[in-house]
Amino acid sequence: MPFLIEIKKKIGAVQNTRKITKAMELVAASRMKAFQKKALGTRAYARGLLQALREAEIGMRDTAWGEQRTHEPVLFVIVTSDKGLCGALNQKLLRTLWQSQEWKKLPPDERLLVTIGRKSADAATFAGIPIAEKFEGLSENMSSLDALAIIDRILHYWTEKKCRKIVFISPHYVNPFVFYPTVKKYLPFSPDMVASHLDWKEGDLELPDPNVETVAHSEPSFFEPGKEEVVEKLARQLAQSLFLQAFYELKATEYSSRMVAMKNATEVADKVVKTLTVSYHKARQGAITQQLAELAGGAMAIQ
Repeated sequence: MPFLIEIKKKIGAVQNTRKITKAMELVAASRMKAFQKKALGTRAYARGLLQALREAEIGMRDTAWGEQRTHEPVLFVIVTSDKGLCGALNQKLLRTLWQSQEWKKLPPDERLLVTIGRKSADAATFAGIPIAEKFEGLSENMSSLDALAIIDRILHYWTEKKCRKIVFISPHYVNPFVFYPTVKKYLPFSPDMVASHLDWKEGDLELPDPNVETVAHSEPSFFEPGKEEVVEKLARQLAQSLFLQAFYELKATEYSSRMVAMKNATEVADKVVKTLTVSYHKARQGAITQQLAELAGGAMAIQ
């Protein structure tokens, strides 16, 4: 019965695929937990730096990181994954960039694009959008020192006055099933920029109630070694921490999306196996019934 053999082969192939998707689901769940802790840790650290800069906003405007420019292009930095099989994560991030007002209102000659992750580089190349610089294959165990080389290359566009603004497009991790893409200005630093980052939803972290009156903080009596040097260091550390935060949030979101996608694929494989098994039993029962009918008919003919 060739058709029964074909159904059995299909069942075996789907079961093998299910083993792979189940293993990928478990691996993604394990790695998601690790990057979730890193993302929340860097988020709290970046929030502390933002609050410190907000308290020193007068000095922040006087540094190179708060310089207001008008003629240079705008640098867009999009953070995506290197691999697929993570649901609609990369498509949502790319769609957020292409459809954002910051991108659409600028002519092509006033845009600079830096991609982090192979998926964004491939999408930009396919769309015919020039890429100023791309980073692929970043280590998941990237330390702060490893990230400094990449951060410095991105900040090079600002320090060399090759752009007037730096905008990051990255995911904001909420939980294993929810994330949303964000378009945030990273440079120049300003009170509005700091306030916009402080308005991020922090999950379990409580944000201050704007209706509750707070006690005004008095300006510190002195800075050591000096106010300008302190704000300069804070600004550079903030730029570095925001990059690490974006990277860790991407990885947490990537693995949570992959976990959900592989879980859905495993469930679909279970349904397919069940449907094929029912078809196999029906076909086998039909073949047995046909054989019995043929044997009975032959016996009656002999008589």
